[in-house]
Amino acid sequence: MSGDSPALHPERSAAAEDSVAASDTAAKPRSSQRHLYEIDVLRILTFVCVIGVHTTSHTAGPDDVGLYMLLDLMHFTREVFFALTAFVLVYSFLARPVPMRKFWPKRFLLVGVPYVAWSAIYVVAGYLHHPTGSVGDLVLKFVVTTLTGSAWYHLYFLLVTMQVYLLVPVIVWLVRRTRGKHWLLLLGALAVQAGLMAWYHYGQSSYSWYGDWAKQIVFTYSFFVIAGAVAADHAAQFLTWVRTHRALIGWLVLASAAIMLGMYWVEVLVGHHSFYGAGTPMQPVMILWGVAVGIGFLAIGTWWADRRKAGSVTARVVDLASDRSFGIFLSHPMVIWILLWVGDDWLERTVPTPWLTLVTYVLVIIGAVLITEVARRTPLSLALTGRRYKARPRGAQSGGPGAATQAPRVGSPADGSVTEPAPHDGSPVSSKA
Repeated sequence: MSGDSPALHPERSAAAEDSVAASDTAAKPRSSQRHLYEIDVLRILTFVCVIGVHTTSHTAGPDDVGLYMLLDLMHFTREVFFALTAFVLVYSFLARPVPMRKFWPKRFLLVGVPYVAWSAIYVVAGYLHHPTGSVGDLVLKFVVTTLTGSAWYHLYFLLVTMQVYLLVPVIVWLVRRTRGKHWLLLLGALAVQAGLMAWYHYGQSSYSWYGDWAKQIVFTYSFFVIAGAVAADHAAQFLTWVRTHRALIGWLVLASAAIMLGMYWVEVLVGHHSFYGAGTPMQPVMILWGVAVGIGFLAIGTWWADRRKAGSVTARVVDLASDRSFGIFLSHPMVIWILLWVGDDWLERTVPTPWLTLVTYVLVIIGAVLITEVARRTPLSLALTGRRYKARPRGAQSGGPGAATQAPRVGSPADGSVTEPAPHDGSPVSSKA
């Protein structure tokens, strides 16, 4: 799980910053933004599916066709999250430009520190469970897997997210330069992603370097990154369209789901893939489904945002879930691992399928929430949850969701703010793959 991180040349950074800043001034960017509660709901719903993907892929039996069809429908998550990341980044940047010399250090601190910390945790945990090699071998494994995003099956997403951060000046430049012709930009990005996915799924890429590193390379998700950025440039019109076409979007989601399931059975019956292999996220049809379900979740988000009552229990719960989601994402595979393997397969031997999937899902959410809540109250909060630790004032309520009703702080990667994207895993890839 690695990828070539597309780095910008250091000697060009200053020029790029000056160019972006000058363009921002000329464009008279928006000076204020409301919090997009629509995005909170989109993030939470997609995150729910991330946990669903990982629990299902680890608990489905070889003949659980229904679970594998469900897994196929949940494999959109990486695409939607990369679109979400690009949307929030560009939307925020257009309103409040930040020089790259300030943007990059802050972003890499809030994402890079948890990435390195959890890479170490997962590598050490694996070693403790099955000790092999020397301490030197363990250190080497940590270095290699951290550089390649392969310390655990979900951490590559952060590696790709950091590639997106590196490319922010290029993405913003492309969006500005192609205004009035964004359809051409989208078409080009679609051709790149569809071509790469077709090569991966139908070609011989599985026997080449791309087959090994496909999911760790940002260009594999070109269309969704560009689509999110373009949507941010047309945010007002885009969200208005979603609000006024919810019924149509619902029908489009159903039609796309039918196409997805139809292609699933084509892969099984004609392509002779396994029930699991037929639902791989790395296939061109996933682009259609990712767009449909992403907009569908956003439509639900607009419905919620239009009816949200500040200070209500539901509003506080949604705010808290969005706030905690990055930490839960980072830790939930550890809970899966402990439940299914460290415990000598006790859960699998006790609970039959398909109930095993449901029970595991609930236990994983509970365990990951507990880990995140504890971590948020310690100086290790930044490393374990991506959020800076803030000591609670004496007398403040502990653990209540009321704190989430405050305006999100800029610089928190896991908040729901439009000014800072929350990195979440879109990857449903199981360690079984």
